[in-house]
Amino acid sequence: MLIYAHRGASANYPELTLAAYEGAVAQGADGFECDVRLTKDEVAVLWHNASMLERAGNPGLIAEMTYKEVSRAYPQILTLDEFLAFAVKNKKGVLIETKHPVISGNRIEEVVVENLHATKGIEKIDVSVMSFSWFAIEKMKRLDPSIPTTFLMHKNSQWFQAKLSSATSIGPGINELREEPIRAMRIKKLGKSLNVWTVDDAADIKLCEKVGVDILITNMPSHAREVLRYP
Repeated sequence: MLIYAHRGASANYPELTLAAYEGAVAQGADGFECDVRLTKDEVAVLWHNASMLERAGNPGLIAEMTYKEVSRAYPQILTLDEFLAFAVKNKKGVLIETKHPVISGNRIEEVVVENLHATKGIEKIDVSVMSFSWFAIEKMKRLDPSIPTTFLMHKNSQWFQAKLSSATSIGPGINELREEPIRAMRIKKLGKSLNVWTVDDAADIKLCEKVGVDILITNMPSHAREVLRYP
């Protein structure tokens, strides 16, 4: 089971920053997870919420601000280009979540594909583009079917969406997997791999190992490695 750092080693560092991903490397993570949004001038940046209020104290919306305005409000912000270059340099896999719904619609998938194609050495690391949007995953297939995808599921997601998805992986939340461990077997029977988020509790980490999770997404990579007794 591989261990991917959720927004970097975000239990110890500001999420989605270079410091968080450097921390993830130090903690032995096999890969990184990130959230991606588009600025007004179509720069893909690592950011979770639509607004900058919670992290930067700025009420502006990422989609309504230029990259210059966003970086002025939060100098630590990473572009997708910078993130991918760092991952390639450190030989770490990446899970890239596109956020929806957004003002720009499915334009974010187009920009992500453009960024991936432009990243030197990207073929040397594992990549998966993720989304809770079924339509975003299908858009990725049309844009470039060679790029692996992960259909993310929350408690209200319908099973038929996973069953009909073109995604190579399914990503249920740990709460749902804990309540219904048989989900892991059902996903495997679809011929898809299993990426589970966000797993920090020791009992949940052991559950993921038991049911055959492929990628465990955690805020604390070093803790997960310790629980699993990885060297």
